[in-house]
Amino acid sequence: MRLAEFTRSTTFRWAITVAVAFALGTLVLFGFVYWQTAAYLTSRIDVLIVGELEVIAAEPPARRVDMVDSRLKGDPRGVKLAGLFGADGHRIAGNIESLPVELKADDQPHDIEVMRIEPQGHAPQENRIVATRLPDGEFLIIGRSIYELGDIATIIERALLLGILPALSIAIAAGVLLSLRAQSRIEAVNQTVRRIVAGDLRERLPARGTSDPLDQLALIVNSMLDEIEGLIQQLSGVGDDIAHEVRTPLTRVRASLERGRENATTLDELKVIADRAIGGLDKALSIVTALLRIAEIEHGRRLAGFGEVELAGVMHEVAELYDPLAEDRHVALEVEATDIVIVRGDRDLLFEAVANLVDNAIKFTPPDGKVDLKLLKRADEIVIRVSDTGPGISESEREIVTRRFYRSDKSRLTQGVGLGLSLVAAIAKLHGFRLTIGDGPGCTIEIAVRQA
Repeated sequence: MRLAEFTRSTTFRWAITVAVAFALGTLVLFGFVYWQTAAYLTSRIDVLIVGELEVIAAEPPARRVDMVDSRLKGDPRGVKLAGLFGADGHRIAGNIESLPVELKADDQPHDIEVMRIEPQGHAPQENRIVATRLPDGEFLIIGRSIYELGDIATIIERALLLGILPALSIAIAAGVLLSLRAQSRIEAVNQTVRRIVAGDLRERLPARGTSDPLDQLALIVNSMLDEIEGLIQQLSGVGDDIAHEVRTPLTRVRASLERGRENATTLDELKVIADRAIGGLDKALSIVTALLRIAEIEHGRRLAGFGEVELAGVMHEVAELYDPLAEDRHVALEVEATDIVIVRGDRDLLFEAVANLVDNAIKFTPPDGKVDLKLLKRADEIVIRVSDTGPGISESEREIVTRRFYRSDKSRLTQGVGLGLSLVAAIAKLHGFRLTIGDGPGCTIEIAVRQA
């Protein structure tokens, strides 16, 4: 991986951003520590010098010089300042060379640079000073050097430099490692995606089974790829099925028309042949129409039409529609749906699903048989059950009977194109319902709706 690509990676940039933020936070922290320390020491110095000023100012004029000299003699570190000046500004006692011009005799501490008298010479020094004007006109100044604050600042700066450089190095190194790790995973994902784009739909994104966001994304994408692979396999199979199912009626139509052209001698004979051709074309069109409807449902295009649907009313309407057909086939059709149950869905699609189940049940039930249509409440589910006394569906066929164009041996002689249960399954999936085919005797099919 080239260096330019690595430094442009989002992970590396985030690592640098975090490192810079950490450095700024450390600077703020050390600045706060210094500020608090300086404020504490300054307040302590202020208390000391103001207290000494008050003590010396309270002494008689004759003792002030001795008090100033005594204060300076008890200062082995050389940090104390004291000065007694006359009303005209001349120095009377102390280690301050001259009365500072900018000094205010307001009994309040100030930071002022003064010329300090020392054995080896005079030197300017920054001090914390408080001054007052005595009743006899003299000026009394008490102060203390604040070089300690500079020493503290130097110590904090040194600690900051010694601490922040290794911390930044560690942060950047961690960012580099994280970037390399993320980049390697992304590269593995890219290679897998390229193979998938090239047509190998069996490939799946690498996942480590953790709660990492990349792993969660990989699981979602892999699930999507599973669905896509299944859909493509279905499309491939559907294409073959369409070619087979539509070719048969179209071949019959063509053969019938050819025979009619060669053998028909009267107009009535031509009409009979044309009627047969129309019937064959109608069957082919019904197959295409059913497939388009299933595709429409599976793509979720009917979700916009969802609303509140009262199931008992739908079931009674289906029973009323198919009651004449059941009477013609000498099949007893009974409906049991008295409870008012409201679900969210597309009423027309739910009607179509129940109608397909009832139509199949009547179609495969022998004369003097029975078809039951019931609305049941079971645990936390609402169940639409259609059961009949027909031959039923074997256990081995229950997983494949909802496939397009699948027709069992028992239904070969029954009119239909093998798409009824496929349509019901598509409608159930669109609504999030569960479609199950139960054990005999006969056939029992249920659409289960989970209650909110």
